[in-house]
Amino acid sequence: MSLHADAYELLTGWAAPDAAQAALRDDYVAHLAARPDAMQRACLPHHLTASALVVSDDGSRVLLTLHRRLRRWLQTGGHCEDQDSTLSGAALREATEESGIAGLSVDPVPLRLDRHPVPCGGRDDAEHLDVQLLALAPADAVPAISEESLDLAWFRVDALPETDDSVRALVAAARTRLTPA
Repeated sequence: MSLHADAYELLTGWAAPDAAQAALRDDYVAHLAARPDAMQRACLPHHLTASALVVSDDGSRVLLTLHRRLRRWLQTGGHCEDQDSTLSGAALREATEESGIAGLSVDPVPLRLDRHPVPCGGRDDAEHLDVQLLALAPADAVPAISEESLDLAWFRVDALPETDDSVRALVAAARTRLTPA
């Protein structure tokens, strides 16, 4: 199965948690249906990306990266690459590269979707259609800053640094997923 087919199957089968997320899912699916290149960064002005919120083994902390270009605290993630065959694999690759943590495990079911403007491909109107997943770190996880980050730090889920609403919503979704019913 191709990455494109994996994304289409994953999103068409995803039970969105609310109407806003369902509308985004429908937009992503329509984009995938219309664009065979929807997973590639060259697909402009919109393309799908994969990110992962790295959470400590006990669920009390999240690992955020101070993005070198954007200068904001964000979850790990980014563009899909040619070698990626699944969205969860792309999110795992990105999380491992950006966190330096081996042994992460990614839940393949999206936590949420986020559509956000990002200067990309030399265009000011580019947007990432981000599929956001949950990555659990092993108990002995020691992060290492990558070249994509200015800093990398663990934050308590109830004491996040100044960041944007999408990161706060992602952390809230992770807390809900990790809280036993």
